[in-house]
Parts: sequence; structure tokens; C-alpha cells
Amino acid sequence: MASIRDLKKDINFVLGDIIEAVYIVEAANNKQDSKEGAKIIDSAIETFDDLITKVNERKVDNRKGHLNKVRQELEKKATSLVEQLNKLG
Repeated sequence: MASIRDLKKDINFVLGDIIEAVYIVEAANNKQDSKEGAKIIDSAIETFDDLITKVNERKVDNRKGHLNKVRQELEKKATSLVEQLNKLG
């Protein structure tokens, strides 16, 4: 089940990097604790919680297909958060 472990790591790293990027952009622009940045961070945390819950679901018919959907959802939500981050800068 290394793929489940890898998926959890991917979720953690991708969303963690987005949160870190928010702090970097805010620091570079002298806008610490902006409302827009806080909104992106909150969305990243909610996404993390949601995706980890979905990965941990055990009672699904097609586990492999379910995990592929979770990975696709991670890509979509991460792309959306990065677009919001780009507007922040």
C-alpha cells in the first residue's frame, strides 16, 4: 500500500508548499496577515482535511479508482489555490 502513503505525502507536501508560498508572498509584499492570504491558507487546510478523510475511507467499492479520484481532486484544488496565490502577489 505504498501508493496510499505516497498520496498522503503528496497531499501534505503540495498543500504545505502552497501555505508556505502564501507566507513568502506576503512577506515579500509587506502584507503580513492579509485577508486574502488567510483565505487561501484556510482553503488549503480544509482541502487537506477533506482529502485525508477521503483517502482513509475504507468502505469503497473500487479502492484504486477512489484513490485516483482523490489524486485528481488534489490536482484541481491545488491548481485553484495556486491561481489565487498568483493574484495575491
